[in-house]
Amino acid sequence: MSKNEDSYIHLLQHVLENGTKKEDRTGTGTLSVFGHQMRFDLNEGFPLITTKRVPFRLVVSELIWFIKGDTNIRFLLQNKNNIWNEWAFKKWVESSDYTGPNMDNFGLRAPQDEEFNKQFQEQMEIFKGRILSDDDFSDKYGELGNVYGKQWRQWSTLKGDTIDQLKEVIASIKSNPDSRRLIVTAWSPEDVPNSALPPCHTLFQFYVADNKLSCQLYQRSGDIFLGIPFNIASYALLTHMIAQECGLGVGEFVHTIGDAHIYLNHVEQIHTQLSRESKALPTLKLNPAIQSTFDFAVEDIELEGYAPHPTIKAPVAV
Repeated sequence: MSKNEDSYIHLLQHVLENGTKKEDRTGTGTLSVFGHQMRFDLNEGFPLITTKRVPFRLVVSELIWFIKGDTNIRFLLQNKNNIWNEWAFKKWVESSDYTGPNMDNFGLRAPQDEEFNKQFQEQMEIFKGRILSDDDFSDKYGELGNVYGKQWRQWSTLKGDTIDQLKEVIASIKSNPDSRRLIVTAWSPEDVPNSALPPCHTLFQFYVADNKLSCQLYQRSGDIFLGIPFNIASYALLTHMIAQECGLGVGEFVHTIGDAHIYLNHVEQIHTQLSRESKALPTLKLNPAIQSTFDFAVEDIELEGYAPHPTIKAPVAV
C-alpha cells in the first residue's frame, strides 16, 4: 500500500473502530471523530485513491468551476459533471414551481425502491435539461448561492467591494513566498444561511519552503467515503496548478478535518473498500504551456497510470 493512500485507509479504519454515533442534518446518521490530520507527499505520486475508482474528470471540472468563480451548475452539466445536482434539484422540487411526483427526502429513500428511483431519474433528467436550455430556469434553480467560487474570487466586503482572494494569494506567493498569510477562506458567517451547502472546506493556506509549494486545508466537515477522496485530489491538483504558475515544485498536501464522519449507509461499502489492496499512484500531467492558474481548461490536465479497483456506489446524503 502506498504511504499516501495508507493515510486515507487509516482514517476509514479509525472512524469505523472509534467513531461516535451521531445524528446529522440529513437524518442519515454518522460515525464521527473530531480532529484528524492526513499528510500527502505530492512527489510520491498524485494522491487519487486506488482502492475504488474516483472519477478524476469530475474533480478537474469542479475545480475549474471553483477557479472561474462560478456558482451555477450549468458549467458542470456542460462538462457532464453531476456532483452538485442534488442541492440545486432539492431547491426546485421544494418550490411552488415544481408540479411533478413527490420527491420528499429523496436522498434518504431506500435504493431498492425501484418506482421512486425511476421517478427520481425522470425528474432529474427534466431538471438537467432545463438548466442547460432555459436561461431563466438556470438562473433561478441552477444557482447555489455564495459557495466556493464566489468566496474565492468575489469575497464581499463591508464597504461593498469584492476581494479576489485566489488571485491575491497567488500574487503573494510570487512576491512574498515566506508570508504566513497565504490564506483563502470560504467561511462567511453572514452568507451561511444563503448557501445551498455552507462550505465544508472552509480555509486553505499555502507554504513555500525549499522552492516547493505546500497546501493545508482545514475542512470543518468531511464525508470520508464519498467526499474526502475528491477533496484530497482537488486540493492536490490546485497545488500543482499554482506551483506551475509560480515556478515552484510541489511539497505536501496537509488535510485537517474537524468532523470526520462515515454515513451509516456507507458502512457496507467501506468494508468492501478495506478488503482491497491499493495500487500504484498515478502521475499528474499539466499542459506546460499554461502559465496562469486561471487559464487551465479541462483538456490541459491529464492523469497517467491510474488503474484503480472498480467503482463502489453509495447514496449521497443531501
